[in-house]
Amino acid sequence: MLINDVRNTVLAIANKNNYGYISPQDFNLYAKQAQLDMFEDYFYQYNNWISRENKRTSGSGYADIIKGLEEVIDSFSEQVFLTQNNANTYNLPSDYYLVNKVFYYPSLLFSGASTQTSASQLIDGSNPFNDQPPSAPNPPIGSIVINTTDFTQAYVTSVPSTSTLGLSANIFTIGENYRIYSNTNITEVERVTQRKIFNLTSSNLTYPTKQFPCYVLDGNIVTVYPSTILNAGDVHSQYIRYPKDPKWTFVSLSGGEPLFDSSQSDFQDFELPLSDQPQLIMKICQYVGIEIREAEVVKFAQEEEIIDTQETS
Repeated sequence: MLINDVRNTVLAIANKNNYGYISPQDFNLYAKQAQLDMFEDYFYQYNNWISRENKRTSGSGYADIIKGLEEVIDSFSEQVFLTQNNANTYNLPSDYYLVNKVFYYPSLLFSGASTQTSASQLIDGSNPFNDQPPSAPNPPIGSIVINTTDFTQAYVTSVPSTSTLGLSANIFTIGENYRIYSNTNITEVERVTQRKIFNLTSSNLTYPTKQFPCYVLDGNIVTVYPSTILNAGDVHSQYIRYPKDPKWTFVSLSGGEPLFDSSQSDFQDFELPLSDQPQLIMKICQYVGIEIREAEVVKFAQEEEIIDTQETS
């Protein structure tokens, strides 16, 4: 979705309604809130359609609607190894909206520190790896490598020597710590409430184990049980993030008029589907203080496109 097209349409509507000038700062503020409203509405719509499906009150096209919403929501899905807060507590990323799943990686294969830098490689001069036989190296191809300094991750693609691993991404510089885990025997961690974890940990018979772990979520802190799960890189999360704040960036001309400039470092386009552009424009107009119907938005957008085409010609 092109933020400049959205802004041009909003300004055209504002001009038509004699609203007055909308500064770039105000537009960015309204754009951020409108995008957030629509983002949160996807989850409301999804739950509503799932409920209708379960009650068998939805029409024949419900499956396509649900699939479309799932695709939009999945575009905000992220997977990360969680940074360690303290002992068995871990930090969710600052942009998380909701947690889908949490996993525990029990099979640590290697740990150490990089001693040299080479593109898309991990080099450890202590020679901890085993490149023989070539058909079954250790760590195995596909093992997960975590840079526990900045928590970037990659996969093992080759084991050319006892000191070097080929990686799927360039994630190391000299002196950064690593941990390598097997990509098998990964255990899903069950989410429980504060009340339930109190009951579970009150008895040796029900206390969580590494085979059957659980976690409690408090704000952006994940506390994992048993408390012996306490290493950086042990816990991985799949979560839905917030959309990035849109920002229409510009340079000022001599007359003071802002000119769109997408080359600036803090430029950020909308992250919503193009099909939702009319509704997004409606919401921004509502924040501006203009009530407008979707059909009128589409008409204004088409008129702006014609004008842009003529100016380009």
